Amino acid sequence: MKSTLSHRCARMAAAGALSFALLAGSATGIATAATPKPTPSGSKYASPAAGSLTVKASATEVKAGGKVTFTGRSKGLAVGSKVVLQHKNKGKWTTLQASTTIKQGSSYSLDAKLNTKGKEELRVKDGETVSPTVTVTVK
Repeated sequence: MKSTLSHRCARMAAAGALSFALLAGSATGIATAATPKPTPSGSKYASPAAGSLTVKASATEVKAGGKVTFTGRSKGLAVGSKVVLQHKNKGKWTTLQASTTIKQGSSYSLDAKLNTKGKEELRVKDGETVSPTVTVTVK
């Protein structure tokens, strides 16, 4: 009986040591895989750690004063982060009076009334993270 018990203990100790070794090696691999690659100096693109935003406008044409809903998703941004709508005015990005927060599931939705006639270049922004631009024609 004693020899069976000692064999079981030895097997359990060996299995535990093997499990520990496998987990330790796996954790090292995960830590290495999660390390972000450096971005080239002077790159116009944000680093992967900064996150990303997408944007889609509910309409590509609207009458002056009409409402457009902007929706999108975020990646790498915290739930509750504030996103603002911006438009390009004389070559500079200006923040409009439309903002919202990132919801659970990494999505957002915001409404904006567009008054300036012409082609509006718009984007959403959270800190240094910006979306691609969308164009809405205001008639």
